[in-house]
Amino acid sequence: MGLLGLADSFSEFKEFKSIDRATMMRVLEDVFRSMLKKKYGSDDNFDIIINTELGDLEIYRRRLIVDEGEVEDPNLELTLSDAKKIEEDFEIGEEAIEEVKLEDFGRRAILAARQTLLSRIMELEKDEIYKKYKDRVGEIVTGEVYQIWKRELMILDDDGNELIMPKTDMIPRDFFKKGDSIRAIVLRVEMQNNSPRIILSRTSPVFLERLFELEVPEILDGLITIKNVVREPGERAKVAVESYDDRIDPVGACVGMKGSRIHGIVRELRNENIDVINFTTNQTLYIQRALSPAKISSIILHEDTRRAEVYLPSDQVSLAIGKGGYNIKLASRLVNYEIDVYRDNVKDDDSDIDLDEFSDEIDVWILDELKTTGLDTARAVLDVPNDELVRRTELEEETIIEIKKILASEFE
Repeated sequence: MGLLGLADSFSEFKEFKSIDRATMMRVLEDVFRSMLKKKYGSDDNFDIIINTELGDLEIYRRRLIVDEGEVEDPNLELTLSDAKKIEEDFEIGEEAIEEVKLEDFGRRAILAARQTLLSRIMELEKDEIYKKYKDRVGEIVTGEVYQIWKRELMILDDDGNELIMPKTDMIPRDFFKKGDSIRAIVLRVEMQNNSPRIILSRTSPVFLERLFELEVPEILDGLITIKNVVREPGERAKVAVESYDDRIDPVGACVGMKGSRIHGIVRELRNENIDVINFTTNQTLYIQRALSPAKISSIILHEDTRRAEVYLPSDQVSLAIGKGGYNIKLASRLVNYEIDVYRDNVKDDDSDIDLDEFSDEIDVWILDELKTTGLDTARAVLDVPNDELVRRTELEEETIIEIKKILASEFE
């Protein structure tokens, strides 16, 4: 028999791709058994046959045939005269089987069952999505940008599941339009108001690690190990790699011929500068590599406080610190040491220092102002009287006194 209102539900259920047929049948049977219990008090003597292909369902009721007046439970027994209405040749002691029509339940019960069915299946669908993505945390997924809000994006995966990417997990230079394809990792899966909320991220170090795995087959094969990844998303990253096979150069393998392998990763991360470093257990050497491209004179390690004093020639200081201080920040995080940079003044005692070396202590616009007057070294500025500097630049006298103090301290 057709399922009336429930027949429509079947076509709706076909949309729930993640639920297998066996589960679907079980849910349908559960819903009908609870309807039978409500109407007849028990469902023990009912058989339910479901055909999910056709969207059909049949219910049969089994009752024992007894003498007239001997019916104790009308759900389990019926009289011979009633049995003969079903089929002529029934006899006492036999089991009568009759089909229960869906209409017998009444319209309200059918609608309630349809509602229960839908909510049960939605529940199962949510569980399936939760389980699927819980197992995929830390993996790369590809989706399509579906909606853009102020604080987050909604992304649809291939199955049409909704994934969320907060703006805080986007690279600062990321810009997406509706319909754009997007790659990210599954950061975490949480339950919110009984619905799974799948959070994606493009700023996580794990995302960079997974991109390397896609680009560098040796990492996937286990020939090269990524020991640590630190990132300042969209700006700079440092990756420490190691190989147990002496024939393999881990840094070269990760960068590729003429940078071919790393190029794709840099593009995906909006031109994030990636330094690939050879890992070593020798802490001094590790710090030296982490601070590249700066050339280092000497390092003093304080292992108890996890601090490192790094001495460099004057012209290397700004390289070690890096634009925006990212180089030294990331190097500290990579080697797990607090790194302090010092100018190596032994050789430079009498020599001059370029003004650019002071960019970490003096605002760049002030240095530019001094350079426009033809003064580009510390000694050149110190040799000019204050009133002369006020006249030649746009700077206040207090500022000039302050600058000279900083410059002079380098020669003490």
